[in-house]
Amino acid sequence: MGQSDTVELDEATGTKRFRAKRNAILAAASEAINEQSAKGMTFADVARRVGLNTTSVTYYFKRKEDLAQACFEHTLLTLGDMLDEAQAEATPEARVAKYLSLNMARFARIRENDERALAGLSDLRAMEEPMLGRLMAGWRDIFRRTRALWGDPDDRRQKDLNGARAHVLLEETFWIPAWINRYDLDQFDRVEARLMDMFRHGIAPKGATWSPAMLDIEHEEAEPGREAFLRAATRLINELGYRGASVQRIASELNVTKGSFYHHLDAKDDLVIECYKRSFDTIIETQQAGENEGGDWWHKLSSVIATLLDVQFSVRGPLLRTTALTGLPRQVRSAMIDRSNRIARRYAGMLSDGAAEGSIRAVDALIVSQSLMALQNAAFDMRKWASSMPRERAVAMYASTLAFGMFDDRAARD
Repeated sequence: MGQSDTVELDEATGTKRFRAKRNAILAAASEAINEQSAKGMTFADVARRVGLNTTSVTYYFKRKEDLAQACFEHTLLTLGDMLDEAQAEATPEARVAKYLSLNMARFARIRENDERALAGLSDLRAMEEPMLGRLMAGWRDIFRRTRALWGDPDDRRQKDLNGARAHVLLEETFWIPAWINRYDLDQFDRVEARLMDMFRHGIAPKGATWSPAMLDIEHEEAEPGREAFLRAATRLINELGYRGASVQRIASELNVTKGSFYHHLDAKDDLVIECYKRSFDTIIETQQAGENEGGDWWHKLSSVIATLLDVQFSVRGPLLRTTALTGLPRQVRSAMIDRSNRIARRYAGMLSDGAAEGSIRAVDALIVSQSLMALQNAAFDMRKWASSMPRERAVAMYASTLAFGMFDDRAARD
């Protein structure tokens, strides 16, 4: 072997080592982002996770923002690769099934420690320019490629429906890590099959129609100023994450002083907790109203779904997204998750009672209840989409993705 060959070998080995170390840092940083948010992630914590010192991490990424951006870009690239593989299938149904299968295989590898979790994208909007512009362009490309799984639309209504389907599919797969740890690895195939069954056929029985009641959950506000404050805070936290929505920014949104914040609440953690309580109270009140509504269980459940989607799309909303939990103290986060799970169990009860009655298709109630949580959770991001059409149509179209499945075109014609 000549000297030039030795140099090339050294360079190749060095490049491989550099890439491996960089990938390890990205994996550790993604883990930290998922636990603490992008703004909460620190070089020191990432270094500790990979057994390096902080200076070594800065050799690969000069600033924390550069590292966060690289994590988000890696997530977008991975999603794009899976969508490309899914797009090669012959039909929309086969493409969605392939995309779900690729995600479930990834979750299995994570469970077996053969792969690390991707950085969640909930904090993406909290990034600063010019990074934000590039990342948002990447996210819009992922959305368009997901929508393309259903092929080219015939008209605007079909495009709108495919947009709803794409958003729900993405959000459903993003939500899986929140509950998949309750299942053993050998149950993952069954989970995938039950999810795909819902995507194919929905939860309504054959011949069912969409005619929900808008449930009355309006009540007089004890403290209108406080309610307005919580609504503004919820909207900003949904958009920017817990750490991205500063007290100053919330106060500016309402055109009040920072001191006014502390008139309502003692600390920022208290703010998030109060926003969650307001959102959970709204959901539970809607579920209770649905249970007391006349008619069969399909009518009761569809009325709950429609009312909550209407809240998300209206000025009286929104509900706080569960992604805002990232960054909260562990004890507080656990309490909020427990309450969220109790809400999901209430959905499971409605699904089970409906299946026993015959007014709801027989589905896995525990899995589908989590899908309903993801549906109402994610609808906030579709407010602009919903504002481009009559509200009733937006609610029906978005709900149809789980009510009748992702391949039923009635919502584009009604």
